[in-house]
Amino acid sequence: MERTVPGPATAPPPPPGAPLPAGRARPRPAPDDTGLLGELLGEDLLDGVPRPREARGTDPAEATGPRSAALSRLRRVRPRHFLPTPTGTPFTFAYTAVLAGTSLVAAFADPALVHTLQQGSSTDAAHLARTPVLVLLASALWIAGGVVSPYAAAFVLVLSALERRIGAARAAGVFLTGHVLATLATEVPVGLAVLAGHLPDSSLHRLDYGISFGVAAAVGALAGLLAPWPRRLLLVPVAGMLLGDLAAFRDPMTDWGHLIALAIGVATWPWVRRARARA
Repeated sequence: MERTVPGPATAPPPPPGAPLPAGRARPRPAPDDTGLLGELLGEDLLDGVPRPREARGTDPAEATGPRSAALSRLRRVRPRHFLPTPTGTPFTFAYTAVLAGTSLVAAFADPALVHTLQQGSSTDAAHLARTPVLVLLASALWIAGGVVSPYAAAFVLVLSALERRIGAARAAGVFLTGHVLATLATEVPVGLAVLAGHLPDSSLHRLDYGISFGVAAAVGALAGLLAPWPRRLLLVPVAGMLLGDLAAFRDPMTDWGHLIALAIGVATWPWVRRARARA
């Protein structure tokens, strides 16, 4: 829509380029008063959302201005657009099904059995020295805290959004890179400290499993695909939460791992941006 200053009802509009009568002004496009909402609904954030078939051509609503275009995109958004699907996000969908299964086992199986399974999947320094590949993969099959953990919801939303933009194989690569590198960055120093006599031998058998490192890396990578303001709205609160956890000093090794994984995701920005362009 355009906003104009009304003139005499009978006066015809002047031809293009002709001088305007006194007291009249040229029409000016209406400002985009959707603000941050329009930015969040822009193509930088929702380019993975499928458009209705009839809306793939010329959209009259989008042709009227930025505000109408943003509102038109808002009307097309449905909750299912943010959830994994077998065809749209096969990696996230299959991985979510596996995590749901292991969460059910953790919730309803015998506690002694669950502890044995999780202990065998732990990426502690002792297991990494014996079977590194096995425990690095097995540890990513459990959600610390179960399905009520905030990392479970973040996994579904963030990894779905990332996979829609760069594809299943690349999203899996980002997740596994963050999971593996952050785990090694936190557990290898523990093993070296035990060898040097600075930590007790019990530190080699610390229970360590979960998807949080991979999720933190996916958050960092996804931020690089967003416009500047949505990127800040994603990165600043997440980084603030992780720094707050580190300052609380409840589990410093895991908290350092989360920050390292987030930094790994940020370091993938050039790669994921090229991958998005190819996709």
